[in-house]
Amino acid sequence: MQGGSTRKIIHVDMDAFFASVEQRDDPTLRGRPVAVGYAAARGVVAAASYEARAFGVRSALPSVTALRRCPELKFVPPRFDVYKAVSRQIHAIFAEFTSLIQPLSLDEAYLDVTDNRAGLPTAWATAKAIRARILDETGLTASAGISYNKFLAKLASDHRKPNGQFAVTPDMGAAWVETLSVSRFHGVGPVTAAKMKRLGIETGADLRAKSLAFLEQHFGSSAGWYHAIARAEDHRPVNPNRVRKSSGSETTFDRDLIEPVEIEAGVRRMADDVWAWCEKAQAFGRTVTVKIKFQDFRQITRSRSHAGAVSGREQLHATSLDLVRSIYPPETGIRLVGVTVSNFEAPVRENAEALPLFGAGEDGPRTQRAIVASH
Repeated sequence: MQGGSTRKIIHVDMDAFFASVEQRDDPTLRGRPVAVGYAAARGVVAAASYEARAFGVRSALPSVTALRRCPELKFVPPRFDVYKAVSRQIHAIFAEFTSLIQPLSLDEAYLDVTDNRAGLPTAWATAKAIRARILDETGLTASAGISYNKFLAKLASDHRKPNGQFAVTPDMGAAWVETLSVSRFHGVGPVTAAKMKRLGIETGADLRAKSLAFLEQHFGSSAGWYHAIARAEDHRPVNPNRVRKSSGSETTFDRDLIEPVEIEAGVRRMADDVWAWCEKAQAFGRTVTVKIKFQDFRQITRSRSHAGAVSGREQLHATSLDLVRSIYPPETGIRLVGVTVSNFEAPVRENAEALPLFGAGEDGPRTQRAIVASH
């Protein structure tokens, strides 16, 4: 609630989007466990069908682990041009119901339907109509959460997956949140959830019982958010003009690397990817971050901020290399490196074209690339 009025927010989330597109387009894949990605030794799963998820296969899981869990798993290479085209179809449907659309990715978005452009009696009916149109026009199913704020709508969309919808009304919101595990809350990742558990916080009710001062002591600047969501409060509007905060590219090597010359070659390639995006988007940032993941999956980052925006590829190379050299000699083999530029001088809108998620062919290094945007 805000300003005495109640918003009507729908969170639409496509069901196993990439894998479902592949199953739609290839009937031989229907009903089978499918992973989008590459089955190579250093590959990772980009997306998994519900049949694969039943075996514990999830996105970002190493391909070798996925195959151990599900020997019948069928890998298909990603087709991001197709996924983007389908996403455009879905967003065209959204636009018939509201102009307030905040995309989170190719396969999910928040919609503010308070204005009721479609003239339907309830937000529930609107969500149902949107899902029916998506199925009719794309052959794919979507799930939806309906509520009076974004936090609750996103939680609700997971509640009846796949191909369902769930509503959280103002009179049930706070009590419903208290029954949920904090690990389901947006903004509470695995590390934070583990920390909360150590502090005796496992449910929304546990979180609500903690004072703001206690949360500030243990969680710093995130305390206000945790304090609010424990009470089902979220006043963020659906923002169709989200601003990108960073541009990043990362690669998983074919084998764990120790030699600096090989590690730095990977860093340079990632910096080149990022710089190409910066030039195309005309978006230049002050902060450079290098991400390193070791063979045991421990992860660290190193960052440096400049007085002004990084002005060229050479400067980005030099900063990125300085940052990765700060961890030499590596304590163990390195399996992944990434480079990110952030703190842009001018706002970069969400519709700026993103780097593709996977860039390498099946015989080359497995490359993951992603743009991080504010919600």
